[in-house]
Amino acid sequence: MRFDPLVSGIFVKRDNRFRVQVRVGGQIEAAHLPNSGRLGELLMPGHKVWLAPADLDRNPQRRTAYDLALVQFAGRLVSVDARLPGKLVAEALHQGRLTGFEVYTTIRGEVRLGDSRLDFRLDASPAEPPCWLEVKSVTLVENGIARFPDAPTLRGQRHVRELIGAVKSGDRAAVLFVIQRDDAQCFAPYDEADPGFGQVLRQAAEAGVEVHAWRCRVNRKAIQLLDTIPVML
Repeated sequence: MRFDPLVSGIFVKRDNRFRVQVRVGGQIEAAHLPNSGRLGELLMPGHKVWLAPADLDRNPQRRTAYDLALVQFAGRLVSVDARLPGKLVAEALHQGRLTGFEVYTTIRGEVRLGDSRLDFRLDASPAEPPCWLEVKSVTLVENGIARFPDAPTLRGQRHVRELIGAVKSGDRAAVLFVIQRDDAQCFAPYDEADPGFGQVLRQAAEAGVEVHAWRCRVNRKAIQLLDTIPVML
């Protein structure tokens, strides 16, 4: 997935969950942060960032001129846009190149299951049970281990419980963690941030929910799924 031309800046501070201040060309600008995670190790004053200019002509009511897209951290670029993993997975599914899911020819997004809307419902043929697929965005890597979540997520716990219910009803179900950087060697739930999520994820794996993790190649021009990495539960 290619980026439109990005603008460089310097991170100044975070105002709230979805708004940050950045220095662009000597001027302080407000930018939208499309990620509700803590991002504590990334959003540090002085870090170089890359911004996607907003189309203010199409959205004149918008209050920020940019979206925060990339943060330069420890010599590499990290994508912080939590909207991208679902788009990357959708692209891979439609192109038949998401390993383990190539058989599915009907791909529907944002489909209700129980009390939630899950990212994808995949169908192959009437003889095959559907597959429910939930995608989670990961930005935190510690000592080569990708971690999720970096803040408590009751919504994430609920999604995984819905997947457990799907498996119990005879469907296939999977959760896919997309690490928006290339330096992770494996994935593990971040129990220190949300022990409840780690617990329900392990219960899901025991119940038959598949747990996958993909890391990404990121540069200033594009982001793409790179390869799978081991999952440690």
